[in-house]
Amino acid sequence: MLTLPTPDGNLETYDLVGDPLNPRAPRVPFTRTAFAAAHVISDPLRERNPWDTRPAVDWDATLRFRHSLWDQGLGLAEAMDTAQRGMGVDWQTARTLIERTMIEAKVHPLKPRVACGAGTDHIPFEDLTTSAKIQAAYTEQAEVIEAAGGQLILMASRAFTAMNADCGAYRRVYRALIDGAAQPVILHWLGDMFDPALVGYWGYGDVGLASDFVLSLIAENPAKVDGIKISLLDQSHEESFRARLPEGVRLYTGDDFNYADLIAGDGTRYSHALLGIFAAIAPAAAQALEALAEEDLSRFHDLLAPTVPLSHEIFKSPTRFYKAGIAFLSWLNGQQEHFIMPAGFQSSRDITHYACVFRLADQARLLAQPELAERRMKTLLSLHGI
Repeated sequence: MLTLPTPDGNLETYDLVGDPLNPRAPRVPFTRTAFAAAHVISDPLRERNPWDTRPAVDWDATLRFRHSLWDQGLGLAEAMDTAQRGMGVDWQTARTLIERTMIEAKVHPLKPRVACGAGTDHIPFEDLTTSAKIQAAYTEQAEVIEAAGGQLILMASRAFTAMNADCGAYRRVYRALIDGAAQPVILHWLGDMFDPALVGYWGYGDVGLASDFVLSLIAENPAKVDGIKISLLDQSHEESFRARLPEGVRLYTGDDFNYADLIAGDGTRYSHALLGIFAAIAPAAAQALEALAEEDLSRFHDLLAPTVPLSHEIFKSPTRFYKAGIAFLSWLNGQQEHFIMPAGFQSSRDITHYACVFRLADQARLLAQPELAERRMKTLLSLHGI
C-alpha cells in the first residue's frame, strides 16, 4: 500500500493492481507500421553542469531499451523530440546515438525498421538566415543518417519560424531534401503544443492553409514520401488530412491522445504510428497491434483503452514536458537505475503528476515489476517529504 498525493493537494492510499502484461515477440506480422520514439538514458555519475553542457549518456542502458522495443516487434524513431532534441540533447550526441543504434539494429534478429530525425539544430538560429543555409544544415545531418543506414525523418526546424519563412522557403528546402534522399522520407509536422517555437510552421498560421500546402508538396513527388507524421492532437484534422493523401503515402499518427481510434481506422482508412507514448506502453501497444493483425478489434481496444488516460496524463499541458513521464516509467520498470534526465529534465513535472502516472500505469498493466515500482515510487515520495 502506498500513500500518494492527489492533484487537489491531499493524500490517499493506493493498492496496486499488480497484473503486468508480459512483453513478448508478436505471433504475426503487424498490419500497421509502428515506430516508437525512444528517450535517452543519462549517466548521472559522469554528467557535469547538466544545464550548460552536453549530456553524459549511459549507452548500454539506452541501447538495451531500444532492443526491448524491437523484441516486441516495434520499429524505432530515433533521435527525435522524445530523445530531447533541442531540450537537453545536442546534435553531436544525437549523431552518436544514431550511429550506435543503427549498428545494433542491423544485427537484431527481427531486422527492425529505424527512422532517424534530421534537423538543423547543430547550427545557431542567427546563422540560418536563408533557405539555402537551412537546406545545407538539413543535408549535413541527412548524410550522416543515410551513411549509417537509417531512413530520414525530416524534423520540423525552428530555424524556419525564427526567420519567419514563407511557404516558398519551405518548398525550396523540402523539395530538395525529398527529391535528393536515398529512400522515401517521413515528413514531420509537430504542433506548437509540443514546441511553442513552431507556431506558424509551413508558413501559415491557419492549419487548413498549412495542410493544403503540405499536401501539394507531397503530391509533387509522392514516390519519395513514405509518409507524414502529424502531431497536432486533433483527430478530425488527421482523418481529413489522411483522406487527401496520395495512394501509398502513409499517415503516421503522432496524436498521443487519440491514437487508438486513429490506428483502428474508420473502415476505409487508418493511420500508422510514430508515437512517443509507444515507448512507455510498448507491451500494450505491441500486443494490441498483434490483435489488430489477427482481426480481433475487441482485444485491440481492450489493450489500448486503459493506456489512453495514462497518455493523456503524460502528455498533458505543457505537452513538451511529456519526456519526463516516459523516463519515469522506464525507471519504475527497471530499464534504468535512476530517474535523472539530460539537463535535469525530470524536474519539469511535479510529484502529483508522477503519482498519477504511477496509478494509471498500474491500471493499464504497464508496471512490469510491481514490487520494484512500488519501492521506487516510495523513494521519490520520500524526496518530496511524503
